[in-house]
Amino acid sequence: MESFKLVVFMNTLILSFVSYSVALTDNELKLITIATDVTDGFRRYLRSTNKYGLDVEVYGMGQDWRGGDVANHAGGGHKVNILKKELEKYKDQENLILMFTDSYDVVLTAGKAEILEKFNKFNSRVVFSAEGFCWPDPSLAESYPQVKPNENRYLNSGGYIGYAKDLYEMITHREIKDTDDDQLYFTNIFLDKTLRKKWSMKLDVKSEIFQNMNGALDDVTIKFKSEHSFAYNEKTGSTPIVVHGNGPIKPEFNRFSNYLADGWTTQSGCLACKEDTISIRNLKDEEFPTVLLSLFFERPSPFAEEFLERIASQKYPKSRVDLFIHNNVEFHNKDVANFLEKYNDLYRSATILMPSDGISESAARNWAIEVCKQKSDQYLFSADVYAQITDPDALIDLIEQNRTVLAPTLTRPFKLWSNFWGAVNREGWYARSEDYIDIVERKRIGLWNVPYITSAYLIHGSLMKDIRDIFAMENTEPDMAFCIGLRKKGIFMYATNRKTLGHLVDYDDMDTSHLHNDLYQLMRNPYDWELKYIHENYSQSLEQDSQLEQPCPDVFWMPIVNVKFCDELVEELEHLNQWSGGRHEDPRLAGGYENVPTVDTHMRQAGLEEQWLHFLKVFVSPLQEKAFAGYHSDPPRSIMNFVVRYRPDEQDRLRPHHDSSTFTINIALNTPKVDFEGGGCRFLRYNCSVTATRKGWMIMHPGRLTHYHEGLVVTKGVRYIMISFVDP
Repeated sequence: MESFKLVVFMNTLILSFVSYSVALTDNELKLITIATDVTDGFRRYLRSTNKYGLDVEVYGMGQDWRGGDVANHAGGGHKVNILKKELEKYKDQENLILMFTDSYDVVLTAGKAEILEKFNKFNSRVVFSAEGFCWPDPSLAESYPQVKPNENRYLNSGGYIGYAKDLYEMITHREIKDTDDDQLYFTNIFLDKTLRKKWSMKLDVKSEIFQNMNGALDDVTIKFKSEHSFAYNEKTGSTPIVVHGNGPIKPEFNRFSNYLADGWTTQSGCLACKEDTISIRNLKDEEFPTVLLSLFFERPSPFAEEFLERIASQKYPKSRVDLFIHNNVEFHNKDVANFLEKYNDLYRSATILMPSDGISESAARNWAIEVCKQKSDQYLFSADVYAQITDPDALIDLIEQNRTVLAPTLTRPFKLWSNFWGAVNREGWYARSEDYIDIVERKRIGLWNVPYITSAYLIHGSLMKDIRDIFAMENTEPDMAFCIGLRKKGIFMYATNRKTLGHLVDYDDMDTSHLHNDLYQLMRNPYDWELKYIHENYSQSLEQDSQLEQPCPDVFWMPIVNVKFCDELVEELEHLNQWSGGRHEDPRLAGGYENVPTVDTHMRQAGLEEQWLHFLKVFVSPLQEKAFAGYHSDPPRSIMNFVVRYRPDEQDRLRPHHDSSTFTINIALNTPKVDFEGGGCRFLRYNCSVTATRKGWMIMHPGRLTHYHEGLVVTKGVRYIMISFVDP
């Protein structure tokens, strides 16, 4: 469509850089680089050169690379041969200074004036970058001139600067095959004393201009000054301009580069976040980009219903969304079926894989990529069931950020567990970066190039042809295979914490043996449990100026749980069907005798005792301290936590009694005149009754001496109440 053109970052910017006719002046500086393809690393390089207004010529674009796998082996002679052809036009330029750098793993941090100033200080015609490794031929190490202990001795060909005439003579000095090593080519020239003197060659041993990061990660830090970020070499005291992530340290360099070229500064935050974005939210529905929404159920996870409802609540036209679901867990069949019954017809199409189809996780994730290609979807958004996308604008926000692979940063609430890694170790497993905690806790907000993402992410459709079968790797989990594959291809993975778009639930060791399994998640997933089960007006009772209702003297009444909690607890206990007979003899009690028996089920029988005691501490204690000021019990103790069932044909009432407690709570689990008739609680001393109970509301009253009470007769239906005797 004409009104919406998907672009991958800076294509127009790239075209503006590939320029070959420039008016030259004395001491003119021109950057030259070689790139055969537009990659994320190349875009990053251009962002930095554009920021500092540097004149760049890009050679080799669109050519087949014939220099070998230089990331892992010797090679790169193709670069020299490209330069031989392209620099011929400058061979007679006496005052033109050329600076060559690699592009896929290079960021610049200053402009022309600073570069020329530092170059002039070398009093040399040609300056090469230097590193601490003699590569690719270690046997040549002793042939190098000696340097001081903190200096780098060996030539690196990823960056050099010099007069055009000298550089052209150097690269045309002798023949080199495309598959030969370019660094060895320049090393042999440098080690030849005659040639070194002829071209007045020096090495940047202190990293004044060029900083090679391989072997120097512990020496180089990010510094901030006003709105500027820069690299600082603590060993040499230099502030290098060309930062090169050479060798096998790309993940570390990518993290480092989040800050370079003022991508993020302490004063202004994330400047890069505002660059190369697009806007779609004001488009007409039919103009929105098409998205393959792929949902994965690979292990039993709590709060699946909420996950699906939040997905359905995304403010994105469903007519522009193709649905892909892989459910690999029988436990979630009902959740998926309910979702499809409600929403399936609203989506553009649906591909559904269920456990009976026998499709593995890696195969399913690769299948989603193929579906995205087949349907020509412009994006693929993948979300696992344990990734709760709570912001309805999340999908739009991610698309508008306009990156090739982008994940919202999601964490388990109140924990440091997240869906991204800040770093990886040498074996490719988790390592904590120095900024990881600040990112997770949103002390640093921005857009972060990271080595690993999982759970939820957006992939630009232009990548589909390049990542076929990327989730399949022998003896490797699909998410690891995916991230390893992207790193090998030089495709950046970004994580954004600019907004809180959602969170993760803890699915570890989930018990699926209950009727309502989410009911048991208070301890492991307190945030989601509260969202699902606590009354929406609970917090109002705790506001400083609020007044608690008192239907009877010192009987306080307040909302605490919602209808869903009440219904699920009752259904859980009826499903368990371990109701007592309402007899005095009760083997569940320590003494085996109940003075005032009821037909009930204890929380211990339902496996909820520990959770209910936590409920008392977290949700009941704050209300108790407001109702009965001056009394504090942490944690509150209770050995009697139970649900009572009243019905006419079983036990319809409870005789007058005192509770064995300091205070008692009584939560109504269903509704009078709807689920039952009659019932209620009468406080004899005050001749005051509470009969119009409210589902999910809690009555709190003293247990001993003053509040002698009885349970009123239930004449029809079934009444359920949740009781705790607190601090007996």
